Amino acid sequence: MVFSGCSSGVAPSRTATGAGVGTAAGAGVGAIVGSNSSMGTTTGVLGGAAAGALVGAVVGMTQDMKERKEQDRLAQERAYQQELARTREAEARFKAAMEEELAAAQGFRISDNELSEAQRLVDDATQRLTRLREERAAAIAKKKALDEAQERLLMTEAEIARLEEELARLKGEPQGSTGTTGTTSPASGPASFAPTRSTLP
Repeated sequence: MVFSGCSSGVAPSRTATGAGVGTAAGAGVGAIVGSNSSMGTTTGVLGGAAAGALVGAVVGMTQDMKERKEQDRLAQERAYQQELARTREAEARFKAAMEEELAAAQGFRISDNELSEAQRLVDDATQRLTRLREERAAAIAKKKALDEAQERLLMTEAEIARLEEELARLKGEPQGSTGTTGTTSPASGPASFAPTRSTLP
């Protein structure tokens, strides 16, 4: 009778399972005790089965109560979360409706001239921002161009100095005789225009 619920397709409760396990275990223990005592094997089996069923049922019932308590807690938690979600959704819809109504009320108080003036200010600010960005980009471009020109100048002057030194060495001229580019020697250059003492008053 204890195991009759197992074939119904529904999982038995822990109380029934515990009673069944306790009955089987108690019957086995009762048989051993009965065979070694004056009560007899049959009496021992029956007594052990009854005691085992009682103990197993108590243990199973305790587990069932714990499981039902946990299930109730989870069900309450799910119900709370669902209610909270519905409340938040309702609050969001109400807030959106209020904001839309407020916007409509404010829109009725806005004149066409006010709207045109606001749009004109936006256009002016946009143009000014574009102009400032273009000026900034142009300044950065000039700085970059100057840096590149100075770098090319340094490289060019270094190459000039290297070639002058190389040519002087190939011609057998003493080092430093070529002078700096663009300068003239006193002997071959034009006469100095500095005044002498004889011409001063």
